[in-house]
Amino acid sequence: MNCDEIMKKLEELGSEQIKKIHISHGAKEPLFGVKVGDLKPIQKKVGKNYELSLELYNTGNSDAMYLAGLIADEKKMTKEDLNGWIKKAYWSWLSEYTVPWVAAESNYGLELALEWMESNDESIASAGWSVMGWICALKKDDELDLTLLKDLIKVVETEVHSQANRVRYTMNGFITAVGSYVLPLRERAIEAAKKNGNIHVDMGGTACKVPDAVEHINKYIKRNPTIKKKKTVRC
Repeated sequence: MNCDEIMKKLEELGSEQIKKIHISHGAKEPLFGVKVGDLKPIQKKVGKNYELSLELYNTGNSDAMYLAGLIADEKKMTKEDLNGWIKKAYWSWLSEYTVPWVAAESNYGLELALEWMESNDESIASAGWSVMGWICALKKDDELDLTLLKDLIKVVETEVHSQANRVRYTMNGFITAVGSYVLPLRERAIEAAKKNGNIHVDMGGTACKVPDAVEHINKYIKRNPTIKKKKTVRC
């Protein structure tokens, strides 16, 4: 399938109900309102396709941009590609999931996470923390810089409540990821989560809530007595 064929298929799969839901969470036109589940057959058919992912992302259509993240070939993505993508990631589905997923699996995950965290742009800074969390879920503990992660936990512990809205959200997600996937730092992450307490994030009038980090870590431990790192974080 080429880009034009996929765009026609996405239009066919679009739903006004899903479109309204996505818009309520921050999406903007153009979009068709395609369920993620309906993107999966296209992903399976196309496989990983670097050039096609760039074409789809550059359409500016939210559904196509999300699909681009699913089919991106992380090993071919350049730092320039990923920086270009994050600048266009205008709502949380793209800035906290689609682009960070690909970045975390790329050759530039750690480098970009640290750069993006320091951005004055809320979406880019939140993406940086998201990337770091996904890296924790992907990489074996002996491949992680535990000293760096300890330092970042301290940053969250001391600064989370003073950060921009969506940065607070992904900082909380980072703590959850460390507690769930990084065994040597699990107790430290839980300690920080307890100290942070309730983290207020304006969810834009939607029914979404900020996940409780301690609760989610404990649920993960119950489901997975032995930590299982992810092969991919894209879903």
